[in-house]
Amino acid sequence: MSHLNYRQIVSEREKRAEFIARVGGLEHALRSGVFPEQIDLTLSEAIVLGLMRQGVKKYIGVLGHGSTEIGEVLRVYEQAGLVKTYNVRNEISASHSAMALRWVTGEKAAVITSIGPGALHALSGSLAAASDGVGVWYLFGDETTEDEGPNFQQIPKNEQHLFLKLCQVMGRAYCLETPNSVATALRRGANTVDHPYKAGPFYLLLPMNTQCALMEQFNLSELPCDAPPKMGPARSGYAEAIDAIRSAQKIVVRVGGGCQDAAEELQEFIELTGSVAVISPKISGIIPYDHPQNMTVGGSKGSLCGNYAMEEADLLIAVGTRFVCQSDCSRTGYPKVQKVININVDIEDVMHYNKAIPLLGDVKLSLAKLNEDLRKRKAKSESSSRWLSECRQKKQEWEIFKQTRYNKPTLWDNVWGRDVLTQPAAIKTVVDWAREINAVSFFDSGDIQANGFQIVEDDRLGRTFTETGASYMGWAVSALMATVMADRTFYGVAFTGDGAFTMNPQILIDGVEHGAKGCIVVFDNRRMAAISGLQKAQFGIDYATNDSVGVDYLAWAKSVKGVEAFFGGYSVQELQTVLKQASMYDGLSLIHVPVYYGDDELGGMGVFGRWNVGNWCDDVQRLRHKIGL
Repeated sequence: MSHLNYRQIVSEREKRAEFIARVGGLEHALRSGVFPEQIDLTLSEAIVLGLMRQGVKKYIGVLGHGSTEIGEVLRVYEQAGLVKTYNVRNEISASHSAMALRWVTGEKAAVITSIGPGALHALSGSLAAASDGVGVWYLFGDETTEDEGPNFQQIPKNEQHLFLKLCQVMGRAYCLETPNSVATALRRGANTVDHPYKAGPFYLLLPMNTQCALMEQFNLSELPCDAPPKMGPARSGYAEAIDAIRSAQKIVVRVGGGCQDAAEELQEFIELTGSVAVISPKISGIIPYDHPQNMTVGGSKGSLCGNYAMEEADLLIAVGTRFVCQSDCSRTGYPKVQKVININVDIEDVMHYNKAIPLLGDVKLSLAKLNEDLRKRKAKSESSSRWLSECRQKKQEWEIFKQTRYNKPTLWDNVWGRDVLTQPAAIKTVVDWAREINAVSFFDSGDIQANGFQIVEDDRLGRTFTETGASYMGWAVSALMATVMADRTFYGVAFTGDGAFTMNPQILIDGVEHGAKGCIVVFDNRRMAAISGLQKAQFGIDYATNDSVGVDYLAWAKSVKGVEAFFGGYSVQELQTVLKQASMYDGLSLIHVPVYYGDDELGGMGVFGRWNVGNWCDDVQRLRHKIGL
């Protein structure tokens, strides 16, 4: 600490916070002519002001001995009404909550932890944000810079910057061992969390001895506030792409997460080209489900019609997709494709496939340019009407396939010793209710997720959020914290299995503490059904994916004062009644629904694709090399 005593620093900090709040924010304060640009402040306060300038005013996490100084800064600024801190009981759930807030509303938040285990928990949780391309700030306590000896909870190894190395493997990171580099750190962070195409987590490591270091006459105007710009449309490749479209017989458009802001252009594109679309679960609703050219999801857990379109197409138009193994059947999903038009902003993604016509540029602008050119030239091939007819027939078969399962909503289950709801029937009932009350649906990983994205029939973006990037168990229930963190609160529904819920049950406490509004629906089949099913498909028997321990989820939920708990029943009618009761509760509720697991094909949505996993790998890899795409 400098010659100024800490009491004086705190006093000046409180005055600054009060003035900034009184004039309506930091930018107003800097323009007031009264508030000095150059001030004495600690590094922690500079970080809070810098993040405030970037629109980050919400913090969530677990404070500890590695974050006491920045915690004190947040206390002062929250007292002035400038920031809000949400203390929770698990750093992984904090990570998921911040990610959900950014994904659903666009609002930014920072996850704050201590040193050591807390930072590692949050780092683990950030895999979801990294995988799904969602920008989240992370503030981790770190070991001191003077190396006076091992710090409590640091990695026990005599090397420098070990946590920094860990974080740099996951994404971009910066260690503030030199306080006056804070502006550079915040700029690099902004370029990461606000990247217009490849956003992700940014890890700011805060050594315990530099957090309270005094920065004399620091110039606040150095703190960055402008967002990184977007790219323009692809510069070339349009003529070649249109020629390929005109000569193709059967066109499939693979719609990835990079199409988020191009819904209008995308729909016009598939209509101009006479193509069919296969949609990533991540952006369910970007083309309305009932659009006749929407073949819904495809891949290893795709729909009957989505996978048919992939299997039969001779031209693939990949738009804003990064080709996760399950989405393109480990690169075997398009066995008859002769050419690929790939529209993407990332050079690695745009050149992923062979036989490619790359259009490197902004997806929305590139599609608009393609549409303009397509209107001038006859784009649809003569066979497009036959192709659309074939695909529509498959979609009708898919509708019949689904309805057959809804018509048989219960099956005998050996574990429960009675007839219980199937997952298709139970999920469909909850999905319909969520849409009726205009709730936001969050899907946890596992069987619930796979069945869920085959069942939802979204008419627009924003109804369903499925964390398919990392498939992180416990993500959906943690996401319910976003309902109260958002500037405009909303009602959320977490679709979760018994396994996923027990990995992050802290939401029961944290949700009540902060006023979350939503419903947790626990679909309980007493096992990790997705893996059990995979094991039986590959080896004929499941292993170590179930247990014999019965859990009273209603008693568990009711033990937390403020949570309302309901039994979902054994029929669609019982579940519908309970859902209506839950929607009338002003707070957090939980519904326990026993569901079927077994060999009856009516108990699930089926599998129509391939996947490079387990003892299937040799066959899938052999096919991939044969296709050569």
